[in-house]
Amino acid sequence: MGAALSMTRYGIATINQAMPPKPKFSTDQIPDLTGKVVIVTGGNAGVGKETIKALLEHNAKVYMASRSFDKAKAAIEDLKAATGKEALFLQLDLSSLSAVRKSAEEFLSKEKELHILFNNAGVMRPPIDQLSEDGYDLQWGTNVIGHFFFTYLLLPALTAGARSSPDSYSRVVHTSSSAAYACGIDWDTLRDGKKRRSTGDQMLYGQSKLGNAIVAHEFAKRYSDQGVLSYSCNPGNLSTDLYQWASPRVRNFLNTYILYPVSYGALTQLWAGTMPETIQYNGEFLIPWARKGRCRDEVYDPVVGEKLWNYLLEQVKDK
Repeated sequence: MGAALSMTRYGIATINQAMPPKPKFSTDQIPDLTGKVVIVTGGNAGVGKETIKALLEHNAKVYMASRSFDKAKAAIEDLKAATGKEALFLQLDLSSLSAVRKSAEEFLSKEKELHILFNNAGVMRPPIDQLSEDGYDLQWGTNVIGHFFFTYLLLPALTAGARSSPDSYSRVVHTSSSAAYACGIDWDTLRDGKKRRSTGDQMLYGQSKLGNAIVAHEFAKRYSDQGVLSYSCNPGNLSTDLYQWASPRVRNFLNTYILYPVSYGALTQLWAGTMPETIQYNGEFLIPWARKGRCRDEVYDPVVGEKLWNYLLEQVKDK
């Protein structure tokens, strides 16, 4: 009975977030960000690119952390033409822990402070044969472990950024999804094997997005006393490259009836990362468009959080 009620509750939450009320927040409300240093992972397309556009328009110094230099270069040129400001390229491949360390070290060699980190990049439903460089399910390795390690390595800059900020805070925004409601974490599917392959790419994606929300909540608990705030968010059902797996007919249906323009997707994470009122929502799951929500119960369960945190520390040890 309890499980059935939970599934109903999560299903209702998913439906409600798929049809949100009109946004009350707009990017025009973002305060001046002069002096703020920001990283946006996966910023060369989609929600990340829209996020960087708004940040540049408000005078932030923005690093576009992307795997492809050519794609990032083209996006940087587009954004410069649109805003008159130029983002900076930071090489980052989240599917490789050695590459994540290299990227963090490169950033720390250039900047002592980081004020906002948008963990925006992600992969969604790639072919089941694809694994991360370190042997994890590609969605889990990229979306969860890669971002956890990147954030963990950047904590010295985030704590320094908090000390230099007028409000005494820096912020980390972890992009999750309504897919986080789909399932709990099946620890036997995080590396390849029969269980992982029988689970299917959709559920593997869902548990990676739940992992993002749990990690965000744990960072909030563990580092808010050092001025580092942490949030997770569902950016909404958006027309982005994440749906490249779908057939043209399916994509056309989604774009016509289900999905919203990409610009909407940047709203909730920008609200979390830049606005004074979201200081009060540290550790929370934010939903379209720029509202406080609630994710699955596992996000707030200290036993689950401790288990995932310790697991992640073990995976990145000596990397």
